[in-house]
Amino acid sequence: MTARLTADAVGWELFARFAFPPNELGYCGPPDASVLLSGRSRADVAGHAQGFDGAWAYLEEIAAAAGIDDPLDTEVVRSYWVGGPLLDAVNCGTLTARLRTLFANQPTGILDSVGSHGLAHHSFHVLVVYPWIRFLSGDPTTPLRILQACRIRWGTVDWVDDEHLGLLSQPLQFDGYRLFLGAEVLETARWRRDGITLAPRPESGDRIAAHWDWTCGRLSEQEVTALAAATASTLELVNSVRR
Repeated sequence: MTARLTADAVGWELFARFAFPPNELGYCGPPDASVLLSGRSRADVAGHAQGFDGAWAYLEEIAAAAGIDDPLDTEVVRSYWVGGPLLDAVNCGTLTARLRTLFANQPTGILDSVGSHGLAHHSFHVLVVYPWIRFLSGDPTTPLRILQACRIRWGTVDWVDDEHLGLLSQPLQFDGYRLFLGAEVLETARWRRDGITLAPRPESGDRIAAHWDWTCGRLSEQEVTALAAATASTLELVNSVRR
């Protein structure tokens, strides 16, 4: 059994691991993603994290519902990126109302169509709030590729070299009507670049999380189950709305 994702990182470090990949690409968060790399302080990361309009709102909602003062508490952060029982305490109506207000002047996906249904999980933001879901009805190639990369995915390490690894994971697929996870395929992901790492070197057989092109750390079987469950809940909601 591999170590838990949270075994070698506290909340603010976990946030940095998962937030760096899209922040580096300029897709979300404030400028200078280097703030999220190792060697920076909690204060640096906390200040940077508040610039993530979407993620920070979810973290605040999870923390408030759980009676936790710190949005960067380890369990709060893990719940948003991975999943877990804290999500059940969040009032979905309050969450969706806040998101509609927060993104009122920005294009969104199907946020206006889900009513008071929601989940304080990254998969909800990717598949419901982001606008890419709306473009599946045309040529789905590009939107599907982006949705696949942007969601937090899990898989089993097949091989590892100096900078990359092979990851057996289920890709997001679209059959013209619904989104679903397909059969496992082997993809390539990055665990190091020019000496930069977001998490310790993985080993063959490890269960890990990945975001965009980067791996974000090992997952326990319990965490894999939580991530799979949160993803399935969001997919079920999306497919019910798109019918």
